Amino acid sequence: MKFARDCRSSESNEVTAQLLFEALPWIKNLTGKTVVIKYGGAAMVDEQLRRDVMSDIVLLKIIGMRPVIVHGGGKAISKAMAEAGLEARFINGLRVTTPEAISIVERTLSGTINPGLVQMFRDYGGKGVGIPGTEIFVGERIQEKDEQGNPVDIGEVGNVIGCLTDRITEALELQIT
Repeated sequence: MKFARDCRSSESNEVTAQLLFEALPWIKNLTGKTVVIKYGGAAMVDEQLRRDVMSDIVLLKIIGMRPVIVHGGGKAISKAMAEAGLEARFINGLRVTTPEAISIVERTLSGTINPGLVQMFRDYGGKGVGIPGTEIFVGERIQEKDEQGNPVDIGEVGNVIGCLTDRITEALELQIT
């Protein structure tokens, strides 16, 4: 089993040590606390960056924080949609998510990305479980407008208006060692 310290070059370890020293006041304040990490974009695409992020998150756990990763997956979703013959469309930066697209989104996030991140986290010495966002987040649909100000249906797209934290808390408590 690998641990965070085993996955870095010596130069990278020196930089990490310096950052940890400088971060000690914040680490003291966050020890024992749940830390939510939004993970997405380039950090999910670049393989080395993925490894670095996962080893850093394991390090947070080792030093006493309780990391929770909330991930995206836009590029993987667009790729899966293209493979299914669906065009990825965006209005004002928001993905138009039709009923056909939402099944691909859920399958990609819950069936591919989430398990992959959990496995990578475990590979670096962490303990983790994946919980689908559909079981955690409560949302309400966004009513978007086009360039002329007319309402436009962008499908199953919304804002988070609540979070059901019971499963997260339970998972964190089961992983305390």
